[in-house]
Amino acid sequence: MNIALWIVQILLALAFLLAGSMKVSQPIDKLKKNMNWTAHTTPGIVRLVGTLEILGGLGLILPAVTHTLPWLTPVAAVGLVLTMIGAAIVHVRLKEFSGLAAPIVLLLLALFIVYGRFLLVPLS
Repeated sequence: MNIALWIVQILLALAFLLAGSMKVSQPIDKLKKNMNWTAHTTPGIVRLVGTLEILGGLGLILPAVTHTLPWLTPVAAVGLVLTMIGAAIVHVRLKEFSGLAAPIVLLLLALFIVYGRFLLVPLS
């Protein structure tokens, strides 16, 4: 189970680090072409979401690798669950039902980490 958790943590961290970096570094006009929701909010919110995704991605890996505050790993996963709930709500409000698959899959993977790292194989 520990190996499965590590695989999911690494994949999820990469996904959120890439997505967050894009939201933080790319011009908003460029993001609007591929992420319709960015046209319906302020640039500050887009940058905030990107920053939270980067922090969440780092939180899935760094505490465990450095053996510093390993309890932060499942806490970071909780933060990503909340972020993906927010993403799903935004897609529903914008009637972008085809865009729901990614947040739901990411949410389920983050929930797996929450469950696994809090209850099954806690990091020490």
